[in-house]
Amino acid sequence: MNRTIPCAQQASRKTLNYAAILTLLCFAFAVTSSAQAFKPLANFDYTNGYGPGAALVQGVDGNFYGTTGSGGERNSGVVFNVSPTGSLTVLQSLCGRTTCLTGTTPTSALVLTPGGYWFGVAGGGGVHSTGTIFQSTDGARFRSDYSFCSQINCSDGENPTGLIQGADGNLYGSTYNGGAFNFGEIFKVDLGISQDRHVLFSPPTLLHSFCAEPSCADGAAPAAPPIQAADGNFYGTTFSGGANGSGTVYQLTPAGVLTTLYAFCSQPSCADGGQPVARLVQASNGYFYGITTTGGANGSGTIFRITSAGVLTTLHNICEQGCTNGGPSNAELIQANDGNFYGVSQSGGIWNEGTLFKMSPGGALVVRHHFSLHSGGFPEGALVQGTDGKLYGTTAGGGLQVAACAPSSGCGSVFSYDLGLTPFVKTLGYWAKPGTTVVIYGTDLSGTTNVTFNGTPAASFSVVSATEVEATVPAGATSGKIQVVTPGGALSTLSEFHIRP
Repeated sequence: MNRTIPCAQQASRKTLNYAAILTLLCFAFAVTSSAQAFKPLANFDYTNGYGPGAALVQGVDGNFYGTTGSGGERNSGVVFNVSPTGSLTVLQSLCGRTTCLTGTTPTSALVLTPGGYWFGVAGGGGVHSTGTIFQSTDGARFRSDYSFCSQINCSDGENPTGLIQGADGNLYGSTYNGGAFNFGEIFKVDLGISQDRHVLFSPPTLLHSFCAEPSCADGAAPAAPPIQAADGNFYGTTFSGGANGSGTVYQLTPAGVLTTLYAFCSQPSCADGGQPVARLVQASNGYFYGITTTGGANGSGTIFRITSAGVLTTLHNICEQGCTNGGPSNAELIQANDGNFYGVSQSGGIWNEGTLFKMSPGGALVVRHHFSLHSGGFPEGALVQGTDGKLYGTTAGGGLQVAACAPSSGCGSVFSYDLGLTPFVKTLGYWAKPGTTVVIYGTDLSGTTNVTFNGTPAASFSVVSATEVEATVPAGATSGKIQVVTPGGALSTLSEFHIRP
């Protein structure tokens, strides 16, 4: 608990010298409280990667999977996993020993599909040195499955910025460049399973090329992939373009019909912010939340809320209090199971090396941790909440001081932050039909005694491991939360699982 405010109230009733001493003591208490919740887990040392810049993704085995943009065998990044206790393993160095066909410099989160396959994108490398889609069938070895710019004039896009899996099971993503007008695109990739169980997919299908409208009124250069919302449509942002040249919020139907919902810098002096980089997140209240990197009251960006109808509300102006409560951020917010949002800033804070903050749905922001280089600094990737309730993330700098990395800033690190939130379970995929098997994963599931689908007992279930349970969807089940009963208590999914006929 941060007691800086009540301590300051006490200090105001004392002498000046006593107030100064008490303020320092209160500050030390706040930092110590944060340090008790914050735990460094692992450090990068260049050989095992350098400068992670994307969110971690929890696997069925309980480990967290991620990428670094640099380091490894040829300084082109690595794919790694790390256990909740900090054991880090390099799964593959990208760019290989002789070729860079797998890709280089991955900077976005991996995607885990219901079949247990991993997908990712690399911003460079591949046949044409403009990025790839790569995948793994076992979570250990990754191969390139598509090189961008394979079509005439790079109409299939170049320099991908991320992937998501849609409700239909296919992949969707964005490129920063390429497309019909060379200002990026949104694409779809159809997935399928062959007889040898390798994932196959066709070349990306273009859904929308940005800058299709005069003066790029539809936006340009999406820096992150869209999300698919509860209404089935995709929502995202562009870094530039729009009516004022400072980016947009858009809606895209699965059929590829794009509507610009909002053009940033529509208010005087760009008070509404501009140039968003981070992905949007849809909250439990149905609104979308996002971050801009410029504009706002202090010129360093904003945190905003927007409706599906395009009504935007600025919730927080970044760099208040001289950036001591956090600077600009390229990482999306996450909503944890306490209903609050959590995020990181790449700079600002007490040591100007970044912050971890909590924000209420209404915009009240509190810094929970100030990063410093000795334990990791400059976090670039978004946080993720593990099934144990803790937050996990990476820093692009700090940790070990290695000459191959920037000697003054370090190679980066992995950390956890314990908010004391309750554990839960996740599923591979978001829907299934009665009679099919669903993979449920979490923490300490060994003694599972019951599984229900929105209150209906599973037709059958089996405990695969301490982190995995497989359950068969029963006839008559309805959409809702899945619950797993263990000796430690009942664990539920955070969102509804959909039952389809």
